[in-house]
Amino acid sequence: MNPFVHLIADYGKADPAFSEVVHRLKNENRTIDVRTTAVRPFSTIATGFWIEQLGVHNPAFEGLTIYSNTAPRAGDSAPRRANEGAGLCYLELDTGVPVLATNGGYNLSFVEDHVQEFRAVDAPREGSQFRSRDFFPARVAEIATGDLNSLGEELSTETIPSKPEAAVCHVDGYGNLKTSIRESEFDSDEERLTVEIDSRTRTALYRDAVFEVGEGTLVVAPGSAGGEDPYLEVVRRGGSAARLFDKPNPGETISFR
Repeated sequence: MNPFVHLIADYGKADPAFSEVVHRLKNENRTIDVRTTAVRPFSTIATGFWIEQLGVHNPAFEGLTIYSNTAPRAGDSAPRRANEGAGLCYLELDTGVPVLATNGGYNLSFVEDHVQEFRAVDAPREGSQFRSRDFFPARVAEIATGDLNSLGEELSTETIPSKPEAAVCHVDGYGNLKTSIRESEFDSDEERLTVEIDSRTRTALYRDAVFEVGEGTLVVAPGSAGGEDPYLEVVRRGGSAARLFDKPNPGETISFR
Protein backbone atom coordinates (compact mmCIF):
# COMPACT_ATOMS: atom_id res chain seq x y z
CA MET A 1 0.00 0.00 0.00
CA ASN A 2 1.29 3.47 -0.88
CA PRO A 3 2.05 5.78 2.05
CA PHE A 4 -0.74 8.24 2.91
CA VAL A 5 0.33 11.48 4.63
CA HIS A 6 -2.35 13.65 6.20
CA LEU A 7 -1.01 17.20 6.55
CA ILE A 8 -2.56 19.41 9.26
CA ALA A 9 -1.35 23.01 9.16
CA ASP A 10 -2.31 26.60 9.87
CA TYR A 11 -1.23 28.11 6.55
CA GLY A 12 -4.76 29.26 5.78
CA LYS A 13 -7.56 27.72 3.74
CA ALA A 14 -6.55 27.34 0.08
CA ASP A 15 -3.17 28.93 0.84
CA PRO A 16 -0.55 28.00 -1.80
CA ALA A 17 1.75 27.02 1.08
CA PHE A 18 -0.15 23.73 1.18
CA SER A 19 0.70 23.20 -2.49
CA GLU A 20 4.38 23.81 -1.86
CA VAL A 21 4.56 21.28 0.99
CA VAL A 22 2.61 18.69 -1.01
CA HIS A 23 5.02 19.17 -3.92
CA ARG A 24 8.04 18.70 -1.64
CA LEU A 25 6.59 15.48 -0.22
CA LYS A 26 5.86 14.16 -3.71
CA ASN A 27 9.37 15.14 -4.80
CA GLU A 28 10.79 13.04 -1.97
CA ASN A 29 8.66 10.03 -2.87
CA ARG A 30 6.32 9.95 -5.87
CA THR A 31 4.21 7.15 -4.35
CA ILE A 32 3.06 9.28 -1.40
CA ASP A 33 -0.58 10.31 -1.36
CA VAL A 34 -1.14 13.59 0.54
CA ARG A 35 -4.34 15.10 1.92
CA THR A 36 -4.61 18.37 3.84
CA THR A 37 -6.60 19.86 6.72
CA ALA A 38 -6.44 23.59 7.46
CA VAL A 39 -6.74 25.00 10.98
CA ARG A 40 -6.88 28.60 12.20
CA PRO A 41 -3.56 30.49 12.15
CA PHE A 42 -1.35 29.75 15.18
CA SER A 43 -4.04 27.44 16.65
CA THR A 44 -2.23 24.57 18.34
CA ILE A 45 -5.55 23.71 20.06
CA ALA A 46 -7.27 23.05 16.74
CA THR A 47 -4.18 21.19 15.52
CA GLY A 48 -4.10 18.95 18.59
CA PHE A 49 -7.84 18.34 18.34
CA TRP A 50 -7.53 17.08 14.77
CA ILE A 51 -4.41 15.03 15.41
CA GLU A 52 -6.47 13.15 18.00
CA GLN A 53 -9.56 12.83 15.83
CA LEU A 54 -7.65 11.59 12.77
CA GLY A 55 -5.07 9.52 14.62
CA VAL A 56 -7.17 7.96 17.38
CA HIS A 57 -10.87 8.07 16.50
CA ASN A 58 -10.72 7.26 12.80
CA PRO A 59 -9.58 3.93 11.30
CA ALA A 60 -5.82 3.44 11.60
CA PHE A 61 -5.34 2.05 8.12
CA GLU A 62 -2.02 0.74 6.85
CA GLY A 63 0.28 3.43 5.49
CA LEU A 64 -1.25 6.39 7.33
CA THR A 65 1.10 9.05 8.75
CA ILE A 66 -0.04 12.35 10.27
CA TYR A 67 2.23 15.34 9.66
CA SER A 68 1.75 18.76 11.22
CA ASN A 69 3.72 21.92 11.71
CA THR A 70 1.63 24.48 13.53
CA ALA A 71 4.57 26.28 15.10
CA PRO A 72 3.71 29.83 16.16
CA ARG A 73 7.07 30.25 17.91
CA ALA A 74 5.20 31.72 20.87
CA GLY A 75 6.29 31.89 24.52
CA ASP A 76 9.37 33.98 23.86
CA SER A 77 8.91 37.36 22.21
CA ALA A 78 12.65 37.96 21.77
CA PRO A 79 14.18 37.75 18.28
CA ARG A 80 15.01 34.21 17.18
CA ARG A 81 18.29 33.36 15.50
CA ALA A 82 17.84 32.02 11.95
CA ASN A 83 14.07 31.52 12.49
CA GLU A 84 14.67 28.86 15.13
CA GLY A 85 11.58 26.98 16.28
CA ALA A 86 10.50 23.83 18.10
CA GLY A 87 12.04 20.64 16.79
CA LEU A 88 10.22 17.97 14.82
CA CYS A 89 9.09 15.01 16.95
CA TYR A 90 7.97 11.46 16.23
CA LEU A 91 5.13 9.83 18.10
CA GLU A 92 3.70 6.38 17.68
CA LEU A 93 0.15 6.26 18.98
CA ASP A 94 -1.47 3.22 20.58
CA THR A 95 -3.53 2.92 17.39
CA GLY A 96 -0.30 2.30 15.48
CA VAL A 97 -0.47 5.65 13.68
CA PRO A 98 2.83 7.59 13.47
CA VAL A 99 2.63 11.34 14.02
CA LEU A 100 5.27 13.87 13.03
CA ALA A 101 4.73 17.27 14.62
CA THR A 102 6.40 19.97 16.66
CA ASN A 103 5.92 19.88 20.44
CA GLY A 104 4.63 23.41 20.77
CA GLY A 105 1.53 24.71 22.50
CA TYR A 106 -1.24 22.08 22.54
CA ASN A 107 -0.20 20.27 19.35
CA LEU A 108 0.37 16.98 21.18
CA SER A 109 -1.86 17.52 24.22
CA PHE A 110 -4.92 15.70 22.91
CA VAL A 111 -2.97 12.49 22.21
CA GLU A 112 -0.71 12.55 25.28
CA ASP A 113 -2.46 9.52 26.80
CA HIS A 114 -2.12 7.56 23.54
CA VAL A 115 1.65 7.92 23.01
CA GLN A 116 3.56 4.62 22.87
CA GLU A 117 6.85 6.06 21.63
CA PHE A 118 8.10 9.66 21.66
CA ARG A 119 11.35 10.56 19.92
CA ALA A 120 13.18 13.56 18.51
CA VAL A 121 13.71 13.65 14.75
CA ASP A 122 17.03 14.65 13.23
CA ALA A 123 15.88 17.71 11.28
CA PRO A 124 17.06 21.34 11.37
CA ARG A 125 15.36 23.60 13.92
CA GLU A 126 16.59 26.78 12.27
CA GLY A 127 17.66 28.17 8.92
CA SER A 128 14.27 28.69 7.29
CA GLN A 129 11.05 30.54 7.99
CA PHE A 130 9.26 27.65 6.23
CA ARG A 131 10.79 24.52 7.78
CA SER A 132 7.73 22.40 6.98
CA ARG A 133 8.55 22.93 3.30
CA ASP A 134 12.32 23.19 3.26
CA PHE A 135 13.52 20.67 5.87
CA PHE A 136 10.82 18.43 7.27
CA PRO A 137 9.40 16.72 4.12
CA ALA A 138 12.53 14.63 3.61
CA ARG A 139 12.17 13.13 7.09
CA VAL A 140 8.40 12.74 6.77
CA ALA A 141 8.80 10.85 3.49
CA GLU A 142 11.43 8.56 4.99
CA ILE A 143 9.42 7.74 8.09
CA ALA A 144 6.16 7.32 6.14
CA THR A 145 7.86 4.60 4.11
CA GLY A 146 9.31 2.81 7.13
CA ASP A 147 12.81 4.32 7.32
CA LEU A 148 13.29 5.31 10.98
CA ASN A 149 17.02 6.08 10.84
CA SER A 150 16.40 9.77 11.51
CA LEU A 151 14.85 9.11 14.92
CA GLY A 152 16.94 10.45 17.77
CA GLU A 153 16.73 10.61 21.54
CA GLU A 154 13.70 9.50 23.51
CA LEU A 155 11.57 12.35 24.81
CA SER A 156 9.39 12.57 27.89
CA THR A 157 5.63 13.03 27.57
CA GLU A 158 5.91 15.17 30.72
CA THR A 159 6.96 18.00 28.40
CA ILE A 160 3.53 17.89 26.76
CA PRO A 161 1.04 20.26 28.43
CA SER A 162 -2.41 19.01 29.40
CA LYS A 163 -5.17 19.87 26.97
CA PRO A 164 -7.34 22.86 27.90
CA GLU A 165 -10.24 21.81 30.13
CA ALA A 166 -12.96 24.03 28.68
CA ALA A 167 -12.20 25.68 25.37
CA VAL A 168 -13.50 26.02 21.85
CA CYS A 169 -11.35 23.70 19.73
CA HIS A 170 -12.77 24.06 16.24
CA VAL A 171 -15.46 25.94 14.37
CA ASP A 172 -16.71 23.83 11.47
CA GLY A 173 -18.19 24.95 8.17
CA TYR A 174 -21.73 25.03 9.62
CA GLY A 175 -20.70 27.27 12.51
CA ASN A 176 -20.86 24.44 15.04
CA LEU A 177 -18.51 24.88 18.00
CA LYS A 178 -16.52 21.79 18.98
CA THR A 179 -15.20 21.94 22.54
CA SER A 180 -12.59 20.20 24.70
CA ILE A 181 -15.21 19.04 27.24
CA ARG A 182 -15.98 15.32 27.20
CA GLU A 183 -19.55 14.13 27.68
CA SER A 184 -18.39 12.17 30.76
CA GLU A 185 -16.89 15.34 32.27
CA PHE A 186 -20.13 17.31 32.10
CA ASP A 187 -22.31 16.88 35.17
CA SER A 188 -25.64 18.65 35.02
CA ASP A 189 -29.28 17.67 35.43
CA GLU A 190 -30.44 20.94 33.95
CA GLU A 191 -32.09 20.99 30.54
CA ARG A 192 -31.55 24.73 30.05
CA LEU A 193 -28.03 26.17 30.20
CA THR A 194 -26.31 29.50 29.91
CA VAL A 195 -23.39 29.22 27.50
CA GLU A 196 -20.64 31.81 27.91
CA ILE A 197 -17.71 32.42 25.56
CA ASP A 198 -15.45 35.36 26.31
CA SER A 199 -18.24 37.22 28.21
CA ARG A 200 -20.78 36.59 25.44
CA THR A 201 -23.76 34.59 26.76
CA ARG A 202 -26.63 32.72 25.14
CA THR A 203 -29.27 30.30 26.44
CA ALA A 204 -29.21 26.73 25.11
CA LEU A 205 -30.90 23.40 25.71
CA TYR A 206 -28.89 20.34 26.76
CA ARG A 207 -29.79 17.20 24.83
CA ASP A 208 -28.37 13.76 24.09
CA ALA A 209 -28.19 14.56 20.36
CA VAL A 210 -27.98 17.78 18.38
CA PHE A 211 -31.17 17.12 16.38
CA GLU A 212 -33.38 16.67 19.46
CA VAL A 213 -34.42 20.34 19.25
CA GLY A 214 -36.45 22.39 16.84
CA GLU A 215 -35.12 24.43 13.94
CA GLY A 216 -33.26 27.56 15.06
CA THR A 217 -32.67 26.34 18.63
CA LEU A 218 -29.24 26.51 20.26
CA VAL A 219 -28.31 23.13 21.73
CA VAL A 220 -25.41 21.65 23.71
CA ALA A 221 -24.97 17.93 23.01
CA PRO A 222 -22.37 15.20 22.51
CA GLY A 223 -20.88 15.96 19.11
CA SER A 224 -19.31 14.10 16.21
CA ALA A 225 -15.73 14.12 17.50
CA GLY A 226 -14.01 12.34 20.37
CA GLY A 227 -14.96 8.70 19.85
CA GLU A 228 -16.85 6.71 22.48
CA ASP A 229 -16.74 9.61 24.96
CA PRO A 230 -17.48 12.46 22.57
CA TYR A 231 -16.67 16.10 23.03
CA LEU A 232 -19.58 18.43 23.66
CA GLU A 233 -20.64 20.60 20.77
CA VAL A 234 -22.65 23.82 20.62
CA VAL A 235 -24.97 23.83 17.62
CA ARG A 236 -27.72 26.07 16.32
CA ARG A 237 -29.95 23.74 14.35
CA GLY A 238 -30.37 25.13 10.86
CA GLY A 239 -28.07 28.06 11.61
CA SER A 240 -24.68 29.08 12.93
CA ALA A 241 -23.79 28.94 16.62
CA ALA A 242 -20.55 30.74 15.79
CA ARG A 243 -22.46 33.82 14.60
CA LEU A 244 -24.40 33.96 17.87
CA PHE A 245 -21.07 34.23 19.71
CA ASP A 246 -19.42 36.67 17.28
CA LYS A 247 -17.37 33.94 15.60
CA PRO A 248 -15.07 32.80 18.43
CA ASN A 249 -11.60 31.50 17.73
CA PRO A 250 -10.19 28.16 18.89
CA GLY A 251 -8.72 28.60 22.34
CA GLU A 252 -11.42 30.87 23.73
CA THR A 253 -12.77 29.65 27.06
CA ILE A 254 -16.30 28.25 27.12
CA SER A 255 -18.47 27.59 30.18
CA PHE A 256 -21.92 26.14 30.86
CA ARG A 257 -24.00 27.02 33.88
